[in-house]
Amino acid sequence: MAQNDLDQRHLETLDRDLNRFSALEQATAYASRPMMGLGVSLVFILLAGLVAFYLFGQTGNTLVVVIAAGFGAYMALNIGANDVANNMGPAVGANALTMGGAIAIAAVFESAGAMLAGGDVVSTIAKGIIAPQSMQTASIFIWAMLAALLSAALWVNLATWVGAPVSTTHSVVGGVMGAGIAAAGFAAVNWPTMYKIAASWVISPVLGGIIAALFLWFIKNRIVYRDDKISAARVWVPVLVGIMGGAFSVYLALKGLKKIMKIDFSSALMIGLVLGVIIWLVMIPVVRKQAEGLENRNKSLKKLFGIPLVVSAALLSFAHGANDVANAVGPLAAIVQASASGGFADAVSIPLWVMAIGALGISFGLFLFGPKLIRMVGGQITKLNPMRAYCVELSAAITVIVASWLGLPVISTHIAVGGVFGVGFFREWGSQS
Repeated sequence: MAQNDLDQRHLETLDRDLNRFSALEQATAYASRPMMGLGVSLVFILLAGLVAFYLFGQTGNTLVVVIAAGFGAYMALNIGANDVANNMGPAVGANALTMGGAIAIAAVFESAGAMLAGGDVVSTIAKGIIAPQSMQTASIFIWAMLAALLSAALWVNLATWVGAPVSTTHSVVGGVMGAGIAAAGFAAVNWPTMYKIAASWVISPVLGGIIAALFLWFIKNRIVYRDDKISAARVWVPVLVGIMGGAFSVYLALKGLKKIMKIDFSSALMIGLVLGVIIWLVMIPVVRKQAEGLENRNKSLKKLFGIPLVVSAALLSFAHGANDVANAVGPLAAIVQASASGGFADAVSIPLWVMAIGALGISFGLFLFGPKLIRMVGGQITKLNPMRAYCVELSAAITVIVASWLGLPVISTHIAVGGVFGVGFFREWGSQS
């Protein structure tokens, strides 16, 4: 009997030791994740510098270009860590996508957007913020662009660390403005353009919130509050998916593909109308098949919005990669051009290797550091289901279309956050009314 008690105590001691080792391994793995991310990021930045050294050639400005390539890679990593959450957060928050699936889809479509439809020509002075004539020499211009790129990257890095979604476009614009003021004074700033950008800080979230809330109201009244929810869904879900397809067609025609072919606003609207009708007709039998056997309750409706939500997130990522990659590589391309020619121009071509640094950096940043912001946008502002998340994603596309028609600058970060707040306020208002 004593021997059995001794053996039992030995087993209990061994079990406690094993649990301690398991806890130690988990703690070590948890603590090592940030270090692994920092290590991979550092390697990527160094590789970007080596690529710049190899492809730019050995000249008097090679060191400057190598440093600029490192700064551009650092900025791209931060864009991936912060900005992409706006596209994938609602889908993850609504459980339409897992975190791993969202990161994989976003990485593929962000890179595709950057490489296939990214800007061939960008303004060297971040959309007319600083007059080119204000820079006395190419050397001053190069150092101003370096300062702008590094300051923007540091700010976005800080925002990501504290869990705040910010606009990388505004970060770059602010960096360029500050560097321009330091180099050439306040008179060098194009203040009318800055006023428009400041107005967009209010316009973007308000428009996004209103449009998202309106679509949620429509879905509630036409589908959720009906006695026969499934029959109503068979009628209206194809219509809503058609609206989404048409809106994204216009969005991509205006924003994502504008560097490949020139499409005016009326032509983009016609493309969106035609594709929207086609998608609506195609989705009618698809939704009917999905609705077969579903119970007449709200939980069943979530299934019908899952696929449209995933597709919308992927399309938003493509358009985001096409547009926002310039935030990382625009100043870098300007530095490359100025270093090679000894001068500067209003617009420069972006070399393929520069674009590749931006595309890969966004993907790496998303993979290594993106989950934190994705969770925040998707779940910590308000609880999202597929219907609410669908409204947020659709509001982003429609807000950009309306703003383009009105000539107003808007930012995807602000639209997405405004859309999430919009459906959150409507949800609270509906629960109290």
